[in-house]
Amino acid sequence: MRILFVIDTYDTNNNGTSISAQRFAAELRRRGHEVKILTSGEPGEDRFALPTYKMPIFQPLMDKHNFNFAYSEKKTIREAVEWADIIHCFLPFAIEVEAKRYADKIGKPSTAAFHIQPQNLWSSVGLGKVDWIQNGTYRSFRTFLYNKFRHVHAPSQFMADEIKKRGYTAKIHVISNGIQDAFLETGHLVHQQGRPSKSPEFEGKIPIIMIGRLSQEKRQDVIINSVQYSKYADKIQLIFAGKGPEYDRYVELGKQLKNPPQFVYLEQQKLIDLLLQCDLYVHASDMESEAISCIEAFATGLVPVIANSEVSATPQFALDGRSLFKPGSPKDLARAIDYWLDHPNEREYMGELYRVAAKKYSLANSVRMFEEMLNEEIEDNAKQSVQA
Repeated sequence: MRILFVIDTYDTNNNGTSISAQRFAAELRRRGHEVKILTSGEPGEDRFALPTYKMPIFQPLMDKHNFNFAYSEKKTIREAVEWADIIHCFLPFAIEVEAKRYADKIGKPSTAAFHIQPQNLWSSVGLGKVDWIQNGTYRSFRTFLYNKFRHVHAPSQFMADEIKKRGYTAKIHVISNGIQDAFLETGHLVHQQGRPSKSPEFEGKIPIIMIGRLSQEKRQDVIINSVQYSKYADKIQLIFAGKGPEYDRYVELGKQLKNPPQFVYLEQQKLIDLLLQCDLYVHASDMESEAISCIEAFATGLVPVIANSEVSATPQFALDGRSLFKPGSPKDLARAIDYWLDHPNEREYMGELYRVAAKKYSLANSVRMFEEMLNEEIEDNAKQSVQA
């Protein structure tokens, strides 16, 4: 089928929604579908290009997050929608609203995804924990877009529950954004051969990694501050794989440590190689709709330590309470880190259980479920057309 993805920013590797769109598009094409993208930026064979909308006042912040809104140019949006057999909207902004409006007008089936957690959206300006703002944003998203759909993709049961309790009426399909086979294959090799020896760079050290954008809500500061409370403080080497607006602050904060944090931004295979050098994975974020990076890490056999936040889906991955810590608490994180470092045999045993648990989050399985959702919407749309 011809599938149109509608997403404001597509060409970035520092945004979970964009990365998910890229991976789903590639897998759908591999499965024989035509996929084109309606997005901002330069034109190309695989897309319908829209002008970038530059936000007054906030554009510098948008640039730091590698995100741009697309300008809602009706001519291009209509051309894209007319090309497609089905339209899938990733975000709740102007181009998605217009694409949905026109799809309904000409009778094209359409689905949506709920990737943008309002808490994450507002954390960029320090308002991520102001309840009335979050509630108003959920309500606006529901009114102007999501309740116009029959089928909505949520990347976790947590996000599905959040939008259901807020009056979203579509059928919610819980589908992980999925991880690529390379991480699962790496975990299988670790199972067969064991983890490789540490490189000279990490000899005598305890590498602990977090993958994710360097932003306020990801809480890399909690990880940095936790080291001083650990009995292994002199050996811990923190590694943050990602980039973002808090880079300078985290570099300065990390200067207090004997081994200042390393900040890297790597392509997939080098990231996998780095994960194999590490002893633990920590995910300290206060708010997440899923956190694919955490799954990628434990797919390689790393035990995760996860902030047990009430507004995050990531705690769902913890196989027991030893992989959880009190969100925002450096002392409790240090306690959890020290437990796993004190018990290497238990860490190895649980690492294998986490590796096995990651298999159900394969990208291929997620895309198969996504196809089922699209087909269900096509059938429902056809029934509605006959009834009309």
